Amino acid sequence: MEFTFSAEKAIKARHSTRTYEAKPLTSEDEEKLIAFSKTLTNPFDIPVSFRLLHSNEEWNAKALGTYGVIKGTKAFIGGTVPKGAFALEAFGYAFEKLILYAASLGIGTCWLGGTFRRSGFEKAMGVKEGELFPAISAIGYPAGKKSLTEALFQRAMKSKQRKPWKELFFQHDFETPLTEEAAGKYALPLEMLRLGPSAVNKQPWRVVYAGGAYHFYEEKTLQKKDALDIQSVDLGIAICHFHLTALENNLPGKFSVLPPKDIPLPANTQYSISWITS
Repeated sequence: MEFTFSAEKAIKARHSTRTYEAKPLTSEDEEKLIAFSKTLTNPFDIPVSFRLLHSNEEWNAKALGTYGVIKGTKAFIGGTVPKGAFALEAFGYAFEKLILYAASLGIGTCWLGGTFRRSGFEKAMGVKEGELFPAISAIGYPAGKKSLTEALFQRAMKSKQRKPWKELFFQHDFETPLTEEAAGKYALPLEMLRLGPSAVNKQPWRVVYAGGAYHFYEEKTLQKKDALDIQSVDLGIAICHFHLTALENNLPGKFSVLPPKDIPLPANTQYSISWITS
């Protein structure tokens, strides 16, 4: 089974779908998603497992805490990852790649990190001791018309708005903005990163180009309500967009954990990983 798809097209097509047609995925589409999920890797070399769930088997959407946010579908994809360093970034990377593949098939999705009750899903997911269960995604075929709830939710969250380049991308330090012209061939991967989804649209990713490498950072702007730093998942999503677009455009490089020692960090900012160009 072939899984080739255009990362750029999928990133541009993907959006958070909260209103779905009241019909299940075809068996062919389910098989494709399940098969693709088993091929997923990430730059952190951490295994991430996925499972397709159907809420009408054991529970209902209201009991799961998704009522009022998600309409029309009873299907979800959940993922787990072993606890450890970079676990959440690896999860975000792998899950977003699966979501982009779904978008390439015309299937709608919606990340749910803080708007569902994990306890309702944990048994169905088979979450084991030592595993994290950071998020799920609703999944199904997008409805032709949004519900009023979805329209109001998107307006409140400003879902389609993205920060400008000068607030996200820098060169040498966090004081000097990186322009699209200066980024050159990497302007497209950075722009695809900029379009990524994030928890309450906080867009916590920051990138500094210095010493022939793009250094990825997380700006922590949300307080953790539990053991999960959902913004680390967001950073994994951003890295996925950047990496897939770089690969699609044959830009050579490799990931390495190589924190620059001469770049002063702003408050609440944490280094993650670097893409070393070659």
